[in-house]
Amino acid sequence: MFVKAAATEVLKKAQSPLHSKAIAERIIAAGFWTSDGKTPEATVSASLYSDIKKNGDKSAFVKAGPQTFALRDSSVKQNDNGAIPPDVGDSRKPTPTNAGFSFTDCAQKVLEEFGGKKPMHYKEITEKALAKGWLVTGGKTPEATMYAQVITEIKRQQKRGKRPRFVQYGRGYVGLSQWMGRGLAFQIEQHNHQVRQALRERLLAMKPAKFEELTSQLLAEMGFEMVEITKINGDGGIDVRGTLVVGDVVRIKMAVQVKKWKLKNNIQAPVVQQVRGSLGAHEQGLIITTSDFSLGAIKEAAQADKTPIALMNGEQLLILLMEHGIGVHRSTPDLFEIDEEYSMGVVK
Repeated sequence: MFVKAAATEVLKKAQSPLHSKAIAERIIAAGFWTSDGKTPEATVSASLYSDIKKNGDKSAFVKAGPQTFALRDSSVKQNDNGAIPPDVGDSRKPTPTNAGFSFTDCAQKVLEEFGGKKPMHYKEITEKALAKGWLVTGGKTPEATMYAQVITEIKRQQKRGKRPRFVQYGRGYVGLSQWMGRGLAFQIEQHNHQVRQALRERLLAMKPAKFEELTSQLLAEMGFEMVEITKINGDGGIDVRGTLVVGDVVRIKMAVQVKKWKLKNNIQAPVVQQVRGSLGAHEQGLIITTSDFSLGAIKEAAQADKTPIALMNGEQLLILLMEHGIGVHRSTPDLFEIDEEYSMGVVK
């Protein structure tokens, strides 16, 4: 029986939320599932996280707390082999590349040259970018694309706890955050920078096993399936294995090594070579570290005639943890603005 099907049976019987450790213990005790990994609860947690992220409201599971899960509906349908059938999502067509600058880079250039530290409407920004030859696109509605990409970038940076380069003023007007000086946006950026530093310190203070569990949770949130922490011995330096699923079409087996190293203690090329030598059939490698990579390691990982090794440094790790709400929680204060369209009987 697969992990998700086994977890379904356990949660049905419990009729209440359970921690992943309790789920793992019960499904193993019942003989529903066996695991060779040293932390079966991490495998269970990653599998359920992955299902929730992949299927959303259609998932049979809901997250009830940190590593705690419950059934969304007691009437969960299963297929013939007992597994919960995955929901096949719509594949998305990639956005065509732009021959000039990107839309967002064009927006920044226009605002810097023509904005005069005042917001501009996205249609005017697009017109000037096209007129200057900075923006080259075959799309029929470049204005809409411009606005959508600027807003998307703002939301992405905010989600990552970083200060966006753009500010949305409403009614289609956009400005640059650098014009705001040391205002609210600057204070938020400074606060989030301090949170990132504190999170880094906590990562460095973690025990290796806990750090591996956290990494497996992040991988599940990023779209990995069948995430499992390997045994302590005999793993050839590989700490976590999983399958990266892209659009329910592409499935890439990944072997992951995690390095909880202090800053300035950069990963060197021999580590990359070790990971590559430990890969199984049809596997690709990923190294995740709290520090960074030397130039030699970066070159070794990108060798064209060898199996590619992906690299995630400490800054990227922190951004992804914050983006997925792992180790942090989002605090959003209410910010009020005057509604210019609402009449309050003000005499003009």
